[in-house]
Amino acid sequence: MLDIKFIRENAEVIKKNCESRNIKCDVDRLLELYEQKTKQAQYVEELNAEKNKLNDLIQMSKDDERKALIEQGKAVKEKLETTKPELETISEEYKKILNQVPNMTHPDSPIGKDDSENKEIEKYGEPPKFGFVPKGHEELMKNLDIIDFERGAKVTGSKFYFLKNEAVFLEQALINFVFEKLFEKGFAPITTPDIAKDQVLTGIGFSPRGEETQIYPLENTDLSLIGTAEITMGGFHMNEIISEDKLPLKYAALSHCFRTEAGSYGRHSAGLYRVHQFTKLEMFAYTTPENSQAMHTELKNIEVEIFKDLGIPFRVVDICTGDLGGPAYRKYDLEAWMTSRDGWGEITSTSDTTTYQARRLNIKVERKDGKKEFLHMLNGTAVAISRALIAIIENYQQEDGSVIIPEVLRKWMPRGMEKIQAKKI
Repeated sequence: MLDIKFIRENAEVIKKNCESRNIKCDVDRLLELYEQKTKQAQYVEELNAEKNKLNDLIQMSKDDERKALIEQGKAVKEKLETTKPELETISEEYKKILNQVPNMTHPDSPIGKDDSENKEIEKYGEPPKFGFVPKGHEELMKNLDIIDFERGAKVTGSKFYFLKNEAVFLEQALINFVFEKLFEKGFAPITTPDIAKDQVLTGIGFSPRGEETQIYPLENTDLSLIGTAEITMGGFHMNEIISEDKLPLKYAALSHCFRTEAGSYGRHSAGLYRVHQFTKLEMFAYTTPENSQAMHTELKNIEVEIFKDLGIPFRVVDICTGDLGGPAYRKYDLEAWMTSRDGWGEITSTSDTTTYQARRLNIKVERKDGKKEFLHMLNGTAVAISRALIAIIENYQQEDGSVIIPEVLRKWMPRGMEKIQAKKI
């Protein structure tokens, strides 16, 4: 969240930022509630002080004075019984609106209403020119007997699947390849829980409950399945103060990811593109504010390096204001060429959330002079297996329906397998 002091001093700027990011937020109501909350909290504090003072006087008073003091105490208690619930109601609405206020936006982020106005800033490779009519990954993988959507739906429901045969090894090869690369670049490897407290989800900027949630909540608990390891790694240092000399902290975090994908079905959501469960290796970093931008560039460049090594044609886009979401100050996506979309499809993203998440999760850096301030938190997809499989299967397909395995992955495939071929009947 943003500092309320900053919001009060820059109300018009905040309103304009909300508008450019297509986020509805009643800033005037927020400021009105802040004033009400401040006054009401002060009044409650004064009543509590008066109540405590009267209690002390009652203990020390003589019998002839005690009755009057007790009556005064009852009157104060009755006022508290009214004012405390009022304060709670005001505070609840205030917090709800405050959490709706998005992060500020990097001045170089493109202004736009939706993803159609994202700006291409880098491009690597060219879409393959096939001498045959290319297939989509869903058909290719079914023909190669490396995925089973039908049994996934039978066992669990639509948009779930079983990976089979060579696809299982390909998934592990992708994980091993990326883990090795990140380890060499100073990222600490980690596997995370697949659930987190709703407090952590809210702190990161996900809505664990309500109609608009993309999260699976666990009934009768304050827990939810995570949609990304960004959630668990954001909570990793919650309520901690980290010494400046320990920063940056860089993690490579593996987890399963669960998303409802409500309202996301359509022509371009077939197969693995939008599924309810997938495996993802996430980069997560904690930095000082002054090193935040350099870290964001580093995360983006690592994503670029990974997919260049995989030999996938892709581009980097600078996300426009209307497509940023709440926590991101700036965001880059990598989009690979996909035959099933006859165009580009997102495979990774990386965001600099500045202090937005750190403030909500209460994570600070302690400077060498002892000063404490909120640090910056950043995240980036190293590899989302489902999307990476689409890009590999579709771009490396051959006329006979086989699929070439990228050279950098072969050392993790059985006997250095170079190609996935149709099974002999």
